[in-house]
Formats: sequence, structure tokens, C-alpha cells
Amino acid sequence: MDNARILILGVTASGKGRLAFELAKYLDAEIISVDSMKVYRRMDIGTAKPPTQARLQIPYHLIDVVEPGAPFSVARFLELANAAIRQIENKNKPVVAVGGTALYIKTLLYGLFEGPGADEQIRNKLKAQAQNQGLDSLYEQLQRIDPGAADRISRNDAKRIIRALEVYKLTGKPISTFQTQWDTQRTHDPSRQGVEPRQDAIRNTHSVRSPQDDWTIIGLRREKTEENKRINARVKKMIDAGLLDEVKRLLAEPNPLGDQARCAIGYAEITDHLAGKISLDDAIELIKKNTRKLAKAQRTWFKTFPNVHWLDLAPDETAESILTRTKAILKHET
Repeated sequence: MDNARILILGVTASGKGRLAFELAKYLDAEIISVDSMKVYRRMDIGTAKPPTQARLQIPYHLIDVVEPGAPFSVARFLELANAAIRQIENKNKPVVAVGGTALYIKTLLYGLFEGPGADEQIRNKLKAQAQNQGLDSLYEQLQRIDPGAADRISRNDAKRIIRALEVYKLTGKPISTFQTQWDTQRTHDPSRQGVEPRQDAIRNTHSVRSPQDDWTIIGLRREKTEENKRINARVKKMIDAGLLDEVKRLLAEPNPLGDQARCAIGYAEITDHLAGKISLDDAIELIKKNTRKLAKAQRTWFKTFPNVHWLDLAPDETAESILTRTKAILKHET
């Protein structure tokens, strides 16, 4: 399967990372992480990065590429992802991309979403409001004008909240209306036959073409109750592995967690605990709650993706069984 492109998606804690590793071993492939927080160095436990042993066996790309105090954009992700794809395919190896960050996945498949440019005056006013009145005041404003965007954006994510409000103030339209332009992509989805893409909504980039031609997309699904059990188990594992100490170390660095990294689930709640705002038990429960909310948002996003080969997984299904089912899909596709 030289130069094959395989994308594995699923909600958090669905088992997609394990499948990506096993599949990459089987295919002699390399892995591209499609995750907005695994890009940050030393943010290991809370982002559930693949273990060191796995990374010694399989080359991973787009993990540990930026300092926690620095911003990271979807445009930068696409640039690095395209470079990684070229590098892997120049070795005549398959690409296995894996992740749950829906915006990054959609960008990898379709190119960049083009909204209006930045307006520093508006942005600075919004930042001042967040500082003086609290970020919650901006989030509540976003909930009123664009509940769809508010559902997808964490109330701790200052950068995205401010950007969404900035777009609204610039255009008079919610940012979610611009993002739906992606739905006009050419696909083989029968409900969208004959619909042509909006050229101002798509930026043509090297190595990114139509997904049905380039990517075999495999999705992992579990029953919601089972997914919640897995989320709770993952959070417990992170706490036992030392998430509290990891956040302490990051906050103590000369250039500590930036606004973007700080809003990551797990890090935001533990940071509030260390600041004395909530107890550790409350922080842990909040991590579980916010992770479940993230999973719900991911499910909503993934329902809009066409041409996904969905694998509905049983609670006791083994990694070997999931890999076998995946191989059958790939054999049918080739």
C-alpha cells in the first residue's frame, strides 16, 4: 500500500491511538497526529500522547513541535502536516493520520477555512473586556449570538471566543455560518450531488485534494455509556500518572503555559485547583465533565463527515479484532 493515506478518527478515549499504532506497524507506515494539544512539548500526560516505547517503534509527526507558551494555528498545522505527508510519501510509505480535533481533520481533508481578516482594534477591546469583566462575560455574549459556536468552544478558550466575537463584529454574521461553507465541498454524499465548493472558502494547498480520492477514512464508535466509562478511566489514569505534578512543572517554567495551551482540558482545571479556586476532587470531576462535553461536540462534528467507514465497537472488543476489521476495509478499498 505504498503512498496510501489512511485517516483514523473518533472521539476522545475511543481507542484510535492504539489502532493507529497497530496499523502503522502492520503497514510499515508513519503516523501524523491530528491533535491541537499534542503539538505542545512536555504536555504529555494530560494530552494522552503515545508512550515513549511506541514512538521508538513508529515515527510520529506533529507531536512536540512547539513550546507550551507559544500559540499554534490551524494554518501552521496544515503547513507541517503537508510537509510530513511529502516526507513520508517520498519514502514510499503509507500515511496513517489519527486524531480527534475536528477542525484540524477537516482542514487536512479540505484545506483552510477562510474567514475575515483580523481587526486589532476590535480584538484589543475584547481582550480588555475579558480582563476587566472576566472571560465568562465574553462567553455568555457568544452563547447569545452564536450558540452553535459556543457549543464547540470551551468557555476557557480565550483565543477562539475572542475570534468568534471579532468575526461577528466585523461581518454581522456568526462565525458558524462561515464554517458551514465547508459543507459545499465536492463529495460523493448523495444528499449533496451537484454542489460545487465556494472558492473563497477553500484555499488550495499542496498535497490536499478531495478526500474521497486521497484518504480512506475509518471512524471508531462506541455506545455513549461505554465511552463515558472509558473517559472516566482515562482521567483516573492521568491523575495517577502525575498530571498534577506535570501542570505544576509547566506553570513553574520561565515561559509558562500560554493562553492556548492553558485552556486544554485537564490543564485548565488543575490550574484552577493550584490557584486555590477549586478542590482537587472538584477539578477531577470537572475534567471528566468537560471531556464528556468534548466527546459530544466531536460526535456532532463527525456526523457531518462523508465517506467514513464506521466501526461500531463492542465494549470487550480487542485491539486485534479492531485491526482485523480495519484490514478488511483497506483490502476492499484497494
